[in-house]
Amino acid sequence: MRKVAARLIALWFVALLAAGLTLHRADAHEGHDHGAPPPPVSATIAPRLDASSGVFELVGVLRAGKLVIHVDRFVTNEPVSEAEIEVETPGGSLKAAALGDGAFWIDAAWAAKAGKFDLIFTVSAGGEIDVLTGTLEIPEDAPAAAASQGGWLVGNAVAQGIRERVANRDPTLPAVAVAAFLAGLLISRRRRAPSANALMAGAVALGAALVAPEARGQDAPAARTRQAGADLAQRFPDGALFVPKATQRILAVRTIMARSDRHRRSVSLPGRIIPDPNGIAYVQTAVAGRLAPPPGGFPRLGARVAAGDVLAFVEPTLNAADATTQQQQARELDQQIALVQRRLERLRPISNVVARSQIEDAELELKGLWERRSNLDRAPRQRESLRAPMDGVIAAVSAVAGQIAEPSGVVFQIVIPGRFWVEGLSYEAAPIAGDASALLADGRSLQLSYRGTGLAERNQALPVQFDVTGDAAGVRLGQLVTVLADTEETREGIAVPRASVLRGPGGQSIVYEHTNAERFAPREVRVAPLDGERVLILAGVEPGKRIVTSGAELLNQVR
Repeated sequence: MRKVAARLIALWFVALLAAGLTLHRADAHEGHDHGAPPPPVSATIAPRLDASSGVFELVGVLRAGKLVIHVDRFVTNEPVSEAEIEVETPGGSLKAAALGDGAFWIDAAWAAKAGKFDLIFTVSAGGEIDVLTGTLEIPEDAPAAAASQGGWLVGNAVAQGIRERVANRDPTLPAVAVAAFLAGLLISRRRRAPSANALMAGAVALGAALVAPEARGQDAPAARTRQAGADLAQRFPDGALFVPKATQRILAVRTIMARSDRHRRSVSLPGRIIPDPNGIAYVQTAVAGRLAPPPGGFPRLGARVAAGDVLAFVEPTLNAADATTQQQQARELDQQIALVQRRLERLRPISNVVARSQIEDAELELKGLWERRSNLDRAPRQRESLRAPMDGVIAAVSAVAGQIAEPSGVVFQIVIPGRFWVEGLSYEAAPIAGDASALLADGRSLQLSYRGTGLAERNQALPVQFDVTGDAAGVRLGQLVTVLADTEETREGIAVPRASVLRGPGGQSIVYEHTNAERFAPREVRVAPLDGERVLILAGVEPGKRIVTSGAELLNQVR
């Protein structure tokens, strides 16, 4: 009896639902022509085709009755903006119009129906002409195909009716929705009912319709236009990526063709920036004294100075012992001056008796004693001028007015901009082959020229010195760097930029291979340092594959 009652109730709900849908269709067409039902919104990407050769790579995307064509260089993935494209279509030969940034378009009225369409593209750019072929497949309408599957017919009719009521904001929508849900729920208790799942699908379709843009009061056709064929980058379960060409343009994805070659093995050395011995000068004091600024004050850090410029004054100071010694020397000089003066006074009256040479010697001796006495008085008060020994820039200053400067203390350090060396520490006896590079903390690299290796160990390592030959803008003394120097040993591998190698979820090194026009696959690799800008792939990628060099970090963020 319970099964019979359930069947009667279910049949009643189905009848009510069918009546509601029938009344709705009748009301909609009595003087109010709403047109054909809107096409279902596809959850997949827009229909597309791709073709490639050794020169060009092409992707065609069908959207809103037009075929948008993206053309790139096959090896580098650079957009080809200046190109002429002719397309052989079922509707005849068409010339594509440019949209900018390597995108073109043609009218695709011939693609209004489902089927497979063979297209021929003739691309001419930069004196190169290539012919590419592809097949554009337009799938059958999903609801129409599903309607032909027996028990799903009812479910699709229910779902379509609910969609129409939502789109037209029918006030009877709540009653119809409840009827659809309860009917599907009751009939689903009968496992053998062919239309149970169909009606449940209609109830689920109701939920999707209620959260659609039409239910929020938005313009239904416009919302469907925005959603239909929406191409979004996505990651597949195996880790591969689908990235539409339009997104690749935004991410500026670039590639290179992997090529195996022999490269010198590199060693990584910890290093720091040191001054060029011929491009640095120290300004020191010869005596202890107080520092005093010159007119205009002490030079500031980074100020340019010329050879001979006065940088500071040193006013000598005497301690108690030095003062006592100086006083003793002054008394001795005063005593000697007095004795010589008296002897000279005795000789002058008898100048006719004594030799003239005795008088002259006494006068010279007296003059020398007076000069020594005068110098002794001036010594504690005479200032010393600290002058720049060469042209350059003030790199270090330790001068403060009134500060006591010790003899041989460095008051100023002057360097010539751009003249720097790099000193690395080598913990292995690997002969350096020649030039090298230094990697800074901010990712920049400096070109280095090998100068020599020390023979005496320093902290159990040999110092290796290089001259900075490239642009040294922004480099500072003492800055820590990583030196990558080539050795005599060689190894075979694929050289790629450092930006190509990323960290995978498990911490492994990965690169992205451009497997198809809009597909990228992660590849685990084993790498070794090569220089400041490149690394060497030793395993994981075969020659002839396209490896992403620019935009790899952004691709890795796709989920």
